[in-house]
Amino acid sequence: MSKRDYYEVLEVARDADAAELKKAYRKLAMQFHPDRNPDDDVAEARFKEASEAYEVLSNPEKRALYDRFGHEGLRNGAGGGQGFSSMDDIFSQFGDIFGDIFGFGGRGGGARQSNGPQRGADMRYDLELTFEEAVFGVSRTIVIPQRHDCKTCEGSGAKPGTEPSTCQSCMGRGQIHHSQGFFTLSSTCPNCRGAGTQIDEKCTDCHGQGTIQAEKEVTVKVPAGVDTGTRLRLRSEGQNGTRGGPSGDLYVFLYVQPSEVFERDGADIHFPLQVHFAQAALGCELEVPTLGEPQTIQIKPGTQYGDRITLKNEGIARLNGSGRGDLIVHISIEIPKKLSTEQRELLEKFADLSELSYKKAGFFDKLKEKIS
Repeated sequence: MSKRDYYEVLEVARDADAAELKKAYRKLAMQFHPDRNPDDDVAEARFKEASEAYEVLSNPEKRALYDRFGHEGLRNGAGGGQGFSSMDDIFSQFGDIFGDIFGFGGRGGGARQSNGPQRGADMRYDLELTFEEAVFGVSRTIVIPQRHDCKTCEGSGAKPGTEPSTCQSCMGRGQIHHSQGFFTLSSTCPNCRGAGTQIDEKCTDCHGQGTIQAEKEVTVKVPAGVDTGTRLRLRSEGQNGTRGGPSGDLYVFLYVQPSEVFERDGADIHFPLQVHFAQAALGCELEVPTLGEPQTIQIKPGTQYGDRITLKNEGIARLNGSGRGDLIVHISIEIPKKLSTEQRELLEKFADLSELSYKKAGFFDKLKEKIS
């Protein structure tokens, strides 16, 4: 079964801005949320469909791919539009939206116990690339800060030989319940911060945190054709989860240095070529640089300033897999500032043969021409 148009799913116009997209998604999420529609497979499918549409359209890079190539562009591109692996994946990615809707956490009908497994936080890393690395792709190893379970206390946070005790404020639930009329609201216990336990004697190595700061090497495989603003998602390479929870994701934002030779415009590259005016008039063959080996191009007789020569498929690989861009050579005419005596005589003879006026006429010369 083919996927519906994402704009149709969210019921928004194709030029909807970020605020309109979020408002539309909030409305659908509230309507089809699983906790409001228990055991309703249709509502769950609509909820996942809306979440997938919002995940793509709220990301400028993915939205641009989708607007240009549709669902096929996302399948062949840098990711996205493939759906979520689980409901928890949706709740973790759009937790701020669900928090606005329900007032707490991602699931309604009672907050999830925070003393259970917790997903690690997502992380961001800004990676700078050379023009060549972005064009051809590269594998880079980066170092990110990472927290690991303390080996001394085995992650408990308590001094070896002791154990955490039950929090007396929430009696181990990790949540404090507040009744307001017909409603019961839950909030994280301020004493144990949702852990359900409290540490009376802290581990001296991790100071009761249960984790210690370390560094982690991560290999980032950058595909060919990326540009400034491209975002790569490395699943499970973010902060470690706690209490057996999954790790967060690592988002790598790319910044590409400009080329010293070419000017980039998407997948196309531009190269300015200076041609001597005699070469432009007579025609010639000249060598130009490319992303690979230099190529010889034909300058036709009578070439003018501003003419362009396009070398097809000599540009940058497109991320969506639809071939390469072009190399566009821009012609500018080089006119010598100084001439030798012989060069000047030859040019004057050329001007005479072409009946060109090149000698400076004085006021009386021009007056004579008018009278005669």
